[in-house]
Amino acid sequence: MSAIAQPVRTSANAVHQFRYYDLVMAAFVAILLLSNIIGAAKRSVVDLPFIGEWPFGAGVLFFPLSYVIGDMLTEVYGYARARRVIWTGFAALAFMAFMAWVVVQLPPAPGWTDQAAYEAVFGNSWRIVLASMLAFWAGEFANSLVLAKLKLRDNGRRMGLRFVASTVVGQGLDSLIFYPVAFYGQDGWPTDALFQTVLSQWVIKTGWEIILLPVTIAIVVALKRREGVDLYDDTTDFTPFRVKA
Repeated sequence: MSAIAQPVRTSANAVHQFRYYDLVMAAFVAILLLSNIIGAAKRSVVDLPFIGEWPFGAGVLFFPLSYVIGDMLTEVYGYARARRVIWTGFAALAFMAFMAWVVVQLPPAPGWTDQAAYEAVFGNSWRIVLASMLAFWAGEFANSLVLAKLKLRDNGRRMGLRFVASTVVGQGLDSLIFYPVAFYGQDGWPTDALFQTVLSQWVIKTGWEIILLPVTIAIVVALKRREGVDLYDDTTDFTPFRVKA
């Protein structure tokens, strides 16, 4: 067996052939779409000791994985390549929303009695679609930017700290944008419950990052070794309004 190359510090805009970048991108987009289809609009509740019932969005159980993978993308492949994946995910979300709208609007065949249930599951309002896309865009770019900047400032040290710090910022923006834009003023979403949900989303998502931190770091270290590089965004243009890596 050939030895695995040790990662070498490299500028993020250097030309390099990556072995696993496309697989990480596919995992990111898959989790993003599934977490928005399943659970995004459902408000669940948990009974906490000394606190009582505390509401949370059901999608919080799996959506934070997209931020974990987003951390891996920025840390291993650099901000510019992460930016390309974020725009890919944004385009996938837009197409998913368009496809859902078209399919829901199609008239049901005679005898098919599940139209109401189908609309309840896939017939998201324009507010939910807009909120989801805005929250994703702002949160993911904030997460990637904070991580890349902290890596430069710390010269690659304290990897775990920058993973958590970037998630605090990114998930905070995501939760603060999504729930008020999507549900403020709607029946079933009283204002106090809405902002309890925002807070619980933020705390739970950040908690997921902390719980998964050893796994995230282990995967990142393994990816860097297999790719043979450790990328730093020392010459990167950090504008989010580009697709080219």
